[in-house]
Amino acid sequence: MTTKALDQVVANQLKKTVPSFRVGDTVDVHVKIVEGERERVQVFNGTVIARKGRGINESFTVRRIVNNEGVERVFPIHSPNVVDIEVKRSGFTRRSKLYFLRDRVGKATRLREKWVGKAKKTDTSQ
Repeated sequence: MTTKALDQVVANQLKKTVPSFRVGDTVDVHVKIVEGERERVQVFNGTVIARKGRGINESFTVRRIVNNEGVERVFPIHSPNVVDIEVKRSGFTRRSKLYFLRDRVGKATRLREKWVGKAKKTDTSQ
């Protein structure tokens, strides 16, 4: 297949609106779960430790601690099973992959919160 034909096939598979989130953010991922004939939405919350790929292949990894055990899940961004992604908290990081969090426990897994505030006014009337 040529690239143009492949792009046209893939274009209708992509989601129209993808929320903007970065590595280090704490997110709630709403995932569609099928149990027999029933469908329900389950929320998986945690810290985004990696984001990779491009286009239809783009995915991200979310990590959280459950019963003192680390749990990581990889979600394709454009999957129909990923219903919603909510950003709860923005974390400040200088890395693109936060795999070092796998070795940390407890409070050491926290990231500094990204604080977006107004610029400080300087008083020049003196």
